[in-house]
Amino acid sequence: MNLARHAPSAPDAGASDDAPIARLTGVSKRYRDVTALSRVDLTVRKGEMLAIVGPSGSGKTTLLNLIGLLDRPSQGELELLGESTMSLSAAEYAARRRRAIGFVFQSYNLIPVLDALDNVLLPLRLNGRPTPAERERAQALLGEVGLAQQTRKRPDQMSGGQRQRVAIARALIAEPRLVIADEPTASLDSRNTHAAMQLFQRLNRAYRVTFVFSAIWIAA
Repeated sequence: MNLARHAPSAPDAGASDDAPIARLTGVSKRYRDVTALSRVDLTVRKGEMLAIVGPSGSGKTTLLNLIGLLDRPSQGELELLGESTMSLSAAEYAARRRRAIGFVFQSYNLIPVLDALDNVLLPLRLNGRPTPAERERAQALLGEVGLAQQTRKRPDQMSGGQRQRVAIARALIAEPRLVIADEPTASLDSRNTHAAMQLFQRLNRAYRVTFVFSAIWIAA
């Protein structure tokens, strides 16, 4: 695996460029007799865009799952927002994940029977009915990703690029500090891939949110 970093263009006032969102120290992950990651040291800095690049099977998804608190290390130390996660209970792990992290999945994971607006609002429904202010924020996010006129369309009425943009808006609705995207452009053509990366960069600057995403690298 390789890392490619894009530093934030304008750090928050009073914040250091090196202020960590996440820090992994000597992290390993084993599944029975298979070692997926071995002794990884990584710091994810506040406000940056970090690409984890490598061939299929190199451990990119495993690393994202650890940073995103979807899985636990077998060994080593994992900190999120300056606090250790190693002694957290399962409920505390999930609560911290919901509070601080948004996700864009490769298959988007939209609910087929819900329109774009309700798909964006879905993470907030875990805490009850969304407020009028939250619905306005969802509308604004769909506008930010270029879907202001598509809010009432269901996923099967949208293109792949549009479904991905709904997923991006959903990842941002709870105002996370970090967004994890696992190969977010894998199912898009080159034009939509370029547009998606430009959108990630624009949202990174506009919302000061840290993006960590993976991409397949194919050796020549």
